[in-house]
Amino acid sequence: MEFFEHGKRLMKKKSLYRILSLAALACMALGAVSVQAEDKTLRVGVRGDIMNFSYQSETNGKYYGMEIDLAQKLAKELGYSDLEYVQVTPEDRKDMLLNGEVDCLIAAYSISDSRLENFDFSPAYYVDDTVIMVQKSSLFKSVRDLKDKTVGILGGTNAGPLLAIKLYETGMIGEEVLLNNDDETRYDNLTVLKLDSYKEVSEALEEGKIDAACMDGVIANAYMNEDRDFLELDIAEQEYGVATLKDSELSAPMAEAVQKFLDDGTIEELIDKWD
Repeated sequence: MEFFEHGKRLMKKKSLYRILSLAALACMALGAVSVQAEDKTLRVGVRGDIMNFSYQSETNGKYYGMEIDLAQKLAKELGYSDLEYVQVTPEDRKDMLLNGEVDCLIAAYSISDSRLENFDFSPAYYVDDTVIMVQKSSLFKSVRDLKDKTVGILGGTNAGPLLAIKLYETGMIGEEVLLNNDDETRYDNLTVLKLDSYKEVSEALEEGKIDAACMDGVIANAYMNEDRDFLELDIAEQEYGVATLKDSELSAPMAEAVQKFLDDGTIEELIDKWD
């Protein structure tokens, strides 16, 4: 299954304005909103570990991918004279935006109610699913096969909590958390191991240190090979948006620019380019 293609289909089904802040909507109702960006640098928090999406080359240090191209187009649209990529991680991206180390996040950052307390989000530019990946040699055919097993995730992401909610709903685990620290979370029938990078998660899966890996589909697709498979389980949809500080002067222009690129097909072209 091609996750970029899946993301395009899901995006077309969404009401893309529903996650705009009231402030952004009010400004947009008055007409085009511009940001005073001339002779300024837009500092964008990006990931460096998602192939085809937001990836830093080990060879030349440059960034490539769909989100990187989107950042370039947004900076130009908003009138910035320069663009700076600042690499962020799931653990530090929230604080880096709150502390003003970056102006916005274009970093596979999904829109959620808890994040909307601190940030404004643009319309969703990509919609993805959280998935579970296993080695075919495990012979796992169902999520039920993961009872009393270990699932690996990237620490700092919401893959673990989303998986736990889904497995609780299916009755596979109970509501009690037996242990929770920076390294792992244990439930009555499942252990979630938190690793430092997606590369480590993939290697742990191949080496048998974990029985399955849980991550967003666009990320899993980069680590998929002929020896792996996905288990059938609808865990959760993830909507990626550009995050800006709540009520900042950048929020409304950024939201409007993303919506423009959704309407004119620019974002779809970027998805096609990196598919």
